[in-house]
Amino acid sequence: MQIQLAPELQRKIILKVSWRLLPLIVLCYLMNYIDRTNVSFASLTMNKDIGLTAYLYGWGAGIFFFSYALFEVPSNMVLEKVGARLWIARIMITWGLISGAMSFAQGPISFLALRFALGVAEAGFFPGMIYYLTKWFPGPVRARAISILYIAVPVSNAIASIVSGVILTTMDGTLGLKGWQWVFIIEAIPAVVLAFFVLGLLTERPSQAKWLEPAERDWLEGELAAERSKIESVHQLTMKQALLDPRVWVLSAIYFTGVTGSYGLVFFMPQIVKSLGMSNLMTGFVTAIPYVFGTIGLIAWGYSSDRRKERRWHLIVSTGLASMGFVLAAVSSHSYWAVVGMAVAAVGIYGSRPSFWPMPSLFLTGGAAAVGMALINSIGNLGGYLGPIVVGKIKDTTGHFEWALYFMAACLAVSTVIAYLAMRSTDDGTLAPAKK
Repeated sequence: MQIQLAPELQRKIILKVSWRLLPLIVLCYLMNYIDRTNVSFASLTMNKDIGLTAYLYGWGAGIFFFSYALFEVPSNMVLEKVGARLWIARIMITWGLISGAMSFAQGPISFLALRFALGVAEAGFFPGMIYYLTKWFPGPVRARAISILYIAVPVSNAIASIVSGVILTTMDGTLGLKGWQWVFIIEAIPAVVLAFFVLGLLTERPSQAKWLEPAERDWLEGELAAERSKIESVHQLTMKQALLDPRVWVLSAIYFTGVTGSYGLVFFMPQIVKSLGMSNLMTGFVTAIPYVFGTIGLIAWGYSSDRRKERRWHLIVSTGLASMGFVLAAVSSHSYWAVVGMAVAAVGIYGSRPSFWPMPSLFLTGGAAAVGMALINSIGNLGGYLGPIVVGKIKDTTGHFEWALYFMAACLAVSTVIAYLAMRSTDDGTLAPAKK
């Protein structure tokens, strides 16, 4: 039975849940993203040391997402069976160990093999976390919860840019290791340590939360149950139906094109900035700037999307803004205005996430939500496989990044068009394919 509480008590419960769960979740995702993308800074000196061209480096950066995509759905199916606490901890320990092992890369083959293995290890972490949040945060506050989670992405890129630049500069030659090797070793340690905090502190669902009062547990479980019932009253999907649902595939296409452009930027931004004539240390600080603006966009879009109870138009505007930012960066690719363009693109890219990721839970629940979100993330992250490869090939072919930035702009423009043409919001707040 759904319990009615005063709005101020409801806010108090959500705030209590947020302070208990989100700091640890955000910290884990922050380290996840650092270990996934710190190769972009290691590449400033690693590529020459182990014989990587821009194209081969793009293959290595991208092959992570190929293996990641292959194991996303199976990983989330296991998470649904064994629980988030145990499975997330397993993921963190294995990715931490493999990320540290990246320091042993000796050439293109070992580099590609380790990046592939890292993708296998990480598979399921992000969609698992999104699914976990749907079990704790009701729909009206879900975009803000996801935006808080997603803060880890631009913040991790900003932190990694500065810290990696310092490590690369100051630790080169320490104990006979290169600076880029220390980048992988030092930044891998926190993931393994945090895994044990996940085992000890993560609570599976509200009904098991001893840190909530009985009335608080009952209200939260009632709200989430009522939300599930509303969705399932329209059409309760099985796992198989979720995998075939056209809305899942449309969201996958939107995410695929968006991720293709965004990871093309993430893995090559340090090289783009350094091409303006900066040192490794200054490259680190300047590369952090777009991510600072991306964090602002993320928070603003998440707040606005929840406040207006609207997802689709927030997504359309943000991806369109990202495309325009990439165009500005391309036009001014040989000047410091390129950094301004990349900052605008970052605002749009990260602003799109808190309006995008609540969309699957508008029509998916339970196991269908677990596999549906995993499929969307799996297909979307194939863009992380494609983007760096294409950007690296364009850079090797043309000798500069101008046309690579136009390619990223085109990817985000396609995201915008798909979101506009292929999806619509219904009166009851669910999501439906566009009318023919």
